Amino acid sequence: MRYRDSLPLVLKNISFSIDPREKIGIVGRTGSGKSSLAMTLFRLVEPSGGTISIDNVHIDSIGLVDLRQKLSIIPQEPVLFVGSVRWNLDPLNQYTDEEVWNALEKTYMKQHVQNLHGKLHTLVTENGGNFSVGERQLLCMARALLRKSQILLLDEATAAIDNETDALIQDTINDAFRECTVLIIAHRLNTVFHCDRIMVMDHGKIIEFDKPSVLLSNESSTFHVMAVAAERRSFNQQ
Repeated sequence: MRYRDSLPLVLKNISFSIDPREKIGIVGRTGSGKSSLAMTLFRLVEPSGGTISIDNVHIDSIGLVDLRQKLSIIPQEPVLFVGSVRWNLDPLNQYTDEEVWNALEKTYMKQHVQNLHGKLHTLVTENGGNFSVGERQLLCMARALLRKSQILLLDEATAAIDNETDALIQDTINDAFRECTVLIIAHRLNTVFHCDRIMVMDHGKIIEFDKPSVLLSNESSTFHVMAVAAERRSFNQQ
């Protein structure tokens, strides 16, 4: 994939398959191609060669609306709009209040919303300013849970939140989204240690793709080197 015809490829000869309900961590340095991979999945940029298939369906053979209805993304900067909490979770009014509350409960936001003066009808201010970054992330996860998306992409979703909220998000992924295929573009390596497999990217290519235990046990693997460096940084900050 390249962003314009005149530009060099940012994804090069990538080939891999993911099983249903697998949790895949995607790591790599800045510019390695992690987010570009996500953009091709949502067809924000069309591939310049090759195909992407979901359940044996080429995604370029169906409409964008049909494709994106089946996918959910939790971005690094979670998006909420001016309107009620309920409208932000269910803008097309497709679900009952009970279903909305269930989604909030599974994402650890039920009690917080119940304590708001207007509860589900509390007005969300511009850019979700009356919620913290972590709370906005969890609300976006509740929205994805309501949509019953089979594929969930987290694009460095825990990069800007505290460790406590990070733990809540990891619990939500492991519990509420256990029946989904989850792709996690990681900023903190600890957020992908629980994944079934880790994909390590570098300069638009996949250089490693295996179970975390396999990569960590191989001292010459890039992931092992990254994990040791991350542990050293964490130790120095204490």
